[in-house]
Amino acid sequence: MENIDPKYQALFTPWKIRDVEIKNRIVLCPMGGTSLFGWMEHTGNHFDEEAAKFFLEKAKNNVGLIIPGIAPIRSTFMGQWLYQNKKMFAQLKEFMTEIHKTGAKLFIQITAGMGRSWAIPTPLVMLHNMPVVRDIIKPIINIPYQSASPSELPSRWSDKVTCRAITVKEIEEIIDAFVKTAALCKEAGVDGVEVHAVHEGYLLDQFTLQYTNKRTDDYGGSFENRYRFPVAIVKAIKEACGENYPVSLRYSVTSKVKDFCVGAVPGEEYTEIGRDMEESEKAAKYLQDAGYDMLNADNGTYDSWYWAHPPMYMPLNCNLDDVAHIKKFVDIPVVCAGRMEPDVGAQAVADGRIDGVGVARQFLADAEWVTKLIENRLEDIRPCICCHNACFNMSHYKGVANAQSIYDASHIARCALDPRVMQSDKYKLTPAKKVKKIAVIGGGIGGMEAAIVCAKRGHKVTLYEKTDKLGGVFIAAAAPSFKEKDRALIAWYEREIAKYPIEIKLNTAVTDVDSLGADEVIVATGSRANKLPVAGAEKGIEAIDFLLRKQNVGENVVVIGGGLTGCEIAYELYLQGKQTTVVEMQNDLIVSKGVCLANSSYLRDFFHANKVPVYLETRLQSIEDDGVTVIGKEGNTFRIAADSVILSTGYKPAPLTAKGRNVHVIGDAKAVGNLRTVIWGAWDVAMKL
Repeated sequence: MENIDPKYQALFTPWKIRDVEIKNRIVLCPMGGTSLFGWMEHTGNHFDEEAAKFFLEKAKNNVGLIIPGIAPIRSTFMGQWLYQNKKMFAQLKEFMTEIHKTGAKLFIQITAGMGRSWAIPTPLVMLHNMPVVRDIIKPIINIPYQSASPSELPSRWSDKVTCRAITVKEIEEIIDAFVKTAALCKEAGVDGVEVHAVHEGYLLDQFTLQYTNKRTDDYGGSFENRYRFPVAIVKAIKEACGENYPVSLRYSVTSKVKDFCVGAVPGEEYTEIGRDMEESEKAAKYLQDAGYDMLNADNGTYDSWYWAHPPMYMPLNCNLDDVAHIKKFVDIPVVCAGRMEPDVGAQAVADGRIDGVGVARQFLADAEWVTKLIENRLEDIRPCICCHNACFNMSHYKGVANAQSIYDASHIARCALDPRVMQSDKYKLTPAKKVKKIAVIGGGIGGMEAAIVCAKRGHKVTLYEKTDKLGGVFIAAAAPSFKEKDRALIAWYEREIAKYPIEIKLNTAVTDVDSLGADEVIVATGSRANKLPVAGAEKGIEAIDFLLRKQNVGENVVVIGGGLTGCEIAYELYLQGKQTTVVEMQNDLIVSKGVCLANSSYLRDFFHANKVPVYLETRLQSIEDDGVTVIGKEGNTFRIAADSVILSTGYKPAPLTAKGRNVHVIGDAKAVGNLRTVIWGAWDVAMKL
């Protein structure tokens, strides 16, 4: 540790949770999809070898405390209780021996359920509303049980689903299952358990919150009744496992909720309908006194999901002040998560404001980031860009519950930037059987990733880029002020690609691939903007030209297109102090698969809170010198005044016309997507050459 920068030293001091000593202050926070007991697989509970490999790698890279992702106390498919699979716990015991060899500690996180926050996939909405079919499939997936809530409540995800109230018998079964599972964890050598959660609007949290708990029995009404369920769980675990067996609680300090499905964005004045700070001060002490030994804390619920799953629009260290405040009211350790930066986290630990720094998705982007921090190699850390494209891409928009594919629903906690994460059987680097000359055309992210993978496999690679710099369209995507991590990613790629014997030819446009003399050609030439067939289209400013600052805009700007790029541009314009209006043909903003609700709901809530005009189901008719003429959803034509008009109406692939068995088109040149499709597609090709 002698090489570590002094400003990080506080992160590498020991601390205790009950009698369990943790070697440093870095906590790998739980991520759905990383459960050691499987996730959404149709086989039910099992010891997950892929998750085990994932965590052992992190343990060997100097993390202090590991908390795997939520393990439903009763499996999503087949309805098996965790404690029923004794073989699984025998395998867990062997795994814990390997974890402890590294000096790391590990807590198992167990969830009572998700209640109305269960991200019901769109196909299951139809089945839920067909009672006969719903009953037939109940042994495989019991939809009413998965979404059962404290009271009859609207689903967070679908306006076509009403969640039933959970019964007292079911509550008692869950408490009993927590006890039996915790005892098996202790027997397997697990260092502690974490109860999930009075946090993020999951089932236990819904019991504690007045706006979601309308019960009139012993589990509703008064403060003590609302907190009875999580209190009963910890007391029962302590009785079975002993007072000294650590039990952590995942905890949301405040809910940040204005209404069902409406969160409060940072800096907004609002009336809290969930847990406010005054109640949280009381609740934290109450939960500690009940027996909880640590608070693993942040903010928010699924109604304000961007606090617990902060996208790039949220401030760095966004939950620190609230979590540090709540520490004043308890004597147990408190961990803070939410875009935590190592230097800020270290200072907060040194100042006694928090005890541990919670980090999650940075471990997906770079498994070795703690080791690199210790070795003072910060420039080698690949940054997480908070995109959620692979780790949690549950997308939701009007009329669609959860557009996530069934495959993705059962394979979350992957990483857009590294397809090997939790997919080591599918994505791997193997030496090339035959060394080839490979030409990569296009120096964007996809081209650079393909070049690096090919070079790592031993191929001779030449990268051609028509401009004077690497980065492609991602340079424009990274331009907004809130995209500091995107800009850091481009810089990381520039440093990374320089480590390999890749010949880079800038200012070199390729029109004839045959002239390159390559054995294999990878085409990564990206996409081009769609052209709108409307009068005055030439008066509009292309989104990419605005982002690259090739054209200035006035004070009053209309953005045509309310997809992700258009909304991000409108957000950036607002931050610049411009008057901004968004015009979108669809019935909602960001109607797109693969964009996490945490990301999209932030932008929707921000525009609503800050009164940014948004016209949905509205089509552009023409652009004039002083504004636009649009057609509303009722067929009415009206004008919107503007100094400038920005066009963000999508892109289409722009590949070279070259064909042949040795020509491989990747990224947006193949199909317009996101960073996940670009990078994973580069690997799909580069692994096989």
